[in-house]
Amino acid sequence: MPDWTYHPLRPITARLLGPRRSERAALRLLATLTSGPAGARAVAATFAHPVAPPELAGRLGATVPVRHARDAVRALPVQGAGLIEVGPVTMADVPAVRDAATGRRCPVWARTADPEVATALAPYVDRVVTADDGIIRLTDPDIEVARRALAGRDVVVLAAPAVLVAAGPGWFQRVIEAETPTGPVPGPRDAGSDPRRWPAWVWGLLVGLGMIGGGTGAALITLGPVLLWYDNAYLGMRREQLAALNERLVPFLQHDRITMAGTMIAIGILYTGLAWGGLRQNWPWARRSLLVSGAVGFPSILYFLGTGGFVEPLHAAVTIVLAPMFVLAVARPPGTPRWRLLPDGPEPERRRALTGQLLMIVTGVGLLTGGVVVSTVGFTDVFVATDLGFLRTHAGHLIEANPRLLPFVAHDRAGFGGALISAALAITTLSMWGWRRGSRWVWWTLAGSAAAGFLPAVAVHMVIGYTDAVHLAPVYIGIALTVAALTLSRRYLCARPGVGSS
Repeated sequence: MPDWTYHPLRPITARLLGPRRSERAALRLLATLTSGPAGARAVAATFAHPVAPPELAGRLGATVPVRHARDAVRALPVQGAGLIEVGPVTMADVPAVRDAATGRRCPVWARTADPEVATALAPYVDRVVTADDGIIRLTDPDIEVARRALAGRDVVVLAAPAVLVAAGPGWFQRVIEAETPTGPVPGPRDAGSDPRRWPAWVWGLLVGLGMIGGGTGAALITLGPVLLWYDNAYLGMRREQLAALNERLVPFLQHDRITMAGTMIAIGILYTGLAWGGLRQNWPWARRSLLVSGAVGFPSILYFLGTGGFVEPLHAAVTIVLAPMFVLAVARPPGTPRWRLLPDGPEPERRRALTGQLLMIVTGVGLLTGGVVVSTVGFTDVFVATDLGFLRTHAGHLIEANPRLLPFVAHDRAGFGGALISAALAITTLSMWGWRRGSRWVWWTLAGSAAAGFLPAVAVHMVIGYTDAVHLAPVYIGIALTVAALTLSRRYLCARPGVGSS
């Protein structure tokens, strides 16, 4: 359970189940999800949990009471705990500790002051703690407190239950990232002039800028001639003939293509941000975010196989040019960490930002759902009821007038759906994995992509008079959620060094 669900939903679950039962339910849910190796790997990959540096091996963990031991031993290693201490343990607790330690994924210690209990526990745990030499049990969730405690190389730092309850399960991740040795952030001059030696972030930056350029070009064409020579050749009709067939048909094509162009620019902004702010700092999750999004976006050109065979040459050209750059951007694994993290700020600020993070993820998932729906419509009916209402006609009439109109519109519709899925995956993964205090680039990337994606879509609908409330409701909801998310998160993501730190 990530912090962006734990903290925003905790008051609700506490009110429904009671504080202690809700906390136990959260721990048990995570333990259930990670009970098998596949589940543990899936949770770690989904939430981008970092690997602890060698300096922290066996030195950062948690201390839990016996009643939570079984769930903690299964759940907390996935979150980043390198060891689990159970205790204090009495003779009656020995069977429970033995069961909890079965199938362990990290060292399990047991704490007791009774020599007889220590003897009974020895076969089942990795260490029996009878004295606290070299062990610090934290009760303060502040990350800087943990860092100061870990400064002693022979010290083991264990988070008490109160720390995880107050800070959330992401506490381990935040400590690990803060303790990971990092190097200086490279600049453009460090990339050099030889393309053969360019790092991944340069290629990612070129892909992003190329997408912005391609989207801008598509918008200019749509605002000008609308149709190019190959469009006219495929349809066997010019713009004037389409207008004569249905006076609203050309504006309808414009609305589809402007929305697509805005989505392309949004993707370009997302990729540019991921490259400059993520790949350049060697965040492992930035490469994964780019890979997940592009793995859907670039192959979407093949949608023509299911939409009647119309291939747009410029779309194909942009794909052919940018695809190799994309491969170069994601082919190499991240190198030495280059990130810079700010200390914890005020906890209320972080809590507000976590609520904003949840809203941004909900927005991304909503856009993903919309992209799947639009793609499906492009492959099947092509038009939805509100489209035909705007055109004041029916699909059969358009097919009778020109059999190629349907696959032509289907190409635009399905292509937009694929682009929307690609953008949604980038938004969702960036929002899930990139929320850190002082990461201004995350805020500006999301704000810029939202402006590029939403504003042209609303504007073109208003200009052509396609203002059906049902049709535009998802766009308005997306705008409202994005504005709320970015407003709640701005102080946290845009924090500056030395301002508001605890």
